[in-house]
Amino acid sequence: MEKHSSTDLFNALWSAADEMRATMSADVYKDYLLGLIFYKSLSDKTLYKVVDLLENSIPSSLEEAQSIYEECEKEGGEDWSDLCDELRTDFGCLILPKYTFISFYNQINTSDFRLENLKQAFREIELSQNSFYDGLFDDFDITSKDLGKNPQERNIMVASVIKALADINFTEYDDDALGDAYEYLISKFASESGKKAGEFYTPQPVAKLISKIVAYGREKKDGFSIYDPCCGSGSLLLQIKHFMYKGATDEEDYTRHIQFYGQELKNQTYNLARMNMMLHKVPAEQQHLNNGNTLGNDWPSEEPTNYDAIVMNPPYSQKWAPIDSLLTDPRFSRYEKLAPKSAADYAFLLHGFYHLKTDGVMGIVLPHGVLFRGAAEGVIRKHLIEDGSIYAVIGLPANIFFSTSIPTTVIILKKNNINRDILFIDASKDFKKEKTRNTLTDEHIEKIFNAYVERKDIEKYAHLASFEEIKENDFNLNIPRYVDTFEEEEEINIDECFKELAEIDKEEEALNKELNSYFKELGLSFMLGKGE
Repeated sequence: MEKHSSTDLFNALWSAADEMRATMSADVYKDYLLGLIFYKSLSDKTLYKVVDLLENSIPSSLEEAQSIYEECEKEGGEDWSDLCDELRTDFGCLILPKYTFISFYNQINTSDFRLENLKQAFREIELSQNSFYDGLFDDFDITSKDLGKNPQERNIMVASVIKALADINFTEYDDDALGDAYEYLISKFASESGKKAGEFYTPQPVAKLISKIVAYGREKKDGFSIYDPCCGSGSLLLQIKHFMYKGATDEEDYTRHIQFYGQELKNQTYNLARMNMMLHKVPAEQQHLNNGNTLGNDWPSEEPTNYDAIVMNPPYSQKWAPIDSLLTDPRFSRYEKLAPKSAADYAFLLHGFYHLKTDGVMGIVLPHGVLFRGAAEGVIRKHLIEDGSIYAVIGLPANIFFSTSIPTTVIILKKNNINRDILFIDASKDFKKEKTRNTLTDEHIEKIFNAYVERKDIEKYAHLASFEEIKENDFNLNIPRYVDTFEEEEEINIDECFKELAEIDKEEEALNKELNSYFKELGLSFMLGKGE
């Protein structure tokens, strides 16, 4: 079957959001739309698998596949039982004919659609023998007044979205296109959600930069493991796929050696990450996501507890509870102090760093304050520098994140930096203006990455600072202390300025004479300048 354009899919899915956009905010309707898209994808693939198993052919449409599925159920017997077993094996769940997406669409056209039936369809997936789907649709609340003031209005709203999605056949797009489309939608929701987007999305250019760095030199490593303790929608975790096992032709080649670990505090965002992983075709046995409080309850606790790469974009300067007992927690104990209760930035950093393998690489996005703030943060920073843990500091442009306009920094950490030197990169001017926000282009990412790899001084852009230099700066890592981007103003030649002024005076005098002669001819008595 010929696969369609990803762009067409992006546009079709975003158009479906119009049905909800007029009545609710993006951070609310995203859960409904993304849930329906995930369900439709699973339903469409189920129908095509049915025809493949029963007739070893490709159906001409979803309607044809639905008819074949319904007929098999009607006939029952061993064929129906075997088919159900095959579907459970392939998908980890079973969507019955009456619960397929096309069936709900047909019910809408005959005025038989009921939200309760859709919720039951979700429930049956969640209760399947495969716990993989447990609680996946928890946030699809059919009683929410966001959908409408009464059951009838809510029914109409969800029905309108189902109708908007009905003509899209997800089997006509390859798996990468579907996963990328889901990611595209998440980014669009983040753009509309503003500050709330920080809870679930890392802009793709930033995710690309961090992933490119943590994958560098290990592109073919077997059993590669990556962990994001604040994984949001999983967008930062999933970027690693584009930098590991490049050139693979087999669908499994670029994912089969990667183990994905992530923890997310908010249940709805956690479920978003699970769907995102599934739509990116990450096998169940390779995705390990947990819903929990990263700082309060260290996770993962099972083996392995250390990973090849740690990637993080935690909430900036979030309040937390640094209770004294945490000073004996192995994540924080060697650093003498705990991050202040007003800013958990270093708590997140130390948590991630604790779970990094000896030869691993960690990339974390944080506000610039962590580079120079004193008190407890200064003590922690000093220990990290003395241990040689901080490998590079990259200053990003302002207004690059949806959740904040402040400039941020990417800190790269390693456990084997014996020299204890730190590379500073000032990429604050590397951006392209896009409407109200700034973004990194592929050229900007490559420029930053090349500077990181070369690890040498670049005038007004990068500086490799020795441990002694950093010590002389009282362990302050503020980038302007190490990268001088000051542009001297062009020296003004006073003599030339006076010559230019004299020439202007001569030109003015000549013009005045010419105008005065015209005034005289016209019989006017006033004169310009000296009136000569």
